[in-house]
Amino acid sequence: MHIPDGILPISVTAGGYAATTAITWYSVHKINQKENPREDVPKAALLAAAFFVASLIHIPVPPTSVHLVLNGLLGVTLGYFAFPAILIGLFFQAVMFQHGGLTTLGINAVIMGLPALLCFYIFRLRNIAGRGERMTGAFGFLAGFGGVGISVVLLLVILLTNIPADLDAGVERTAIFTLTLAHVPLMAIEGAFTALMAIFLQRVRPELLVGA
Repeated sequence: MHIPDGILPISVTAGGYAATTAITWYSVHKINQKENPREDVPKAALLAAAFFVASLIHIPVPPTSVHLVLNGLLGVTLGYFAFPAILIGLFFQAVMFQHGGLTTLGINAVIMGLPALLCFYIFRLRNIAGRGERMTGAFGFLAGFGGVGISVVLLLVILLTNIPADLDAGVERTAIFTLTLAHVPLMAIEGAFTALMAIFLQRVRPELLVGA
């Protein structure tokens, strides 16, 4: 799901950085409105590390492979901290392992970080529907499933609209759609995992869930 350097035109990568700057500012602004903005920093650091490691674990889904994303889980547990945490994780992946790229850091942050923020809002709907385990699990599944799903849609749109002119557009579209379909099982897996984690945290440490 990481787009490497050299794939996208400068105009798109610049737009990615502009969007990332705006979303980061919004997230930090919301964090600073908290009574104790630093309270969740250790949790954010821990989950940023989890995202960093999970994204490096590739799961073979013939004829390609996918990697864990966990952006839905970060949205459920970090709220407004989710986007900055993912941005930091992506930066270190690009610098240390060339996983993704520095020119595409902004666009990759939008692809994986923006859905995390949206999943935070999705999970908060349980405050209206009810905070029982069933609702917590249901909205946890929606967050985990939707986090990957929205990321895949963003990736699909960005890649399809920026196929280089010197490549065979038909072949590239087939490869892009194949990559997209390969993420469907991952969406279900992350949905189930996030649901189970949300139920578990509600039982043992409900304060770790956003909006608890």
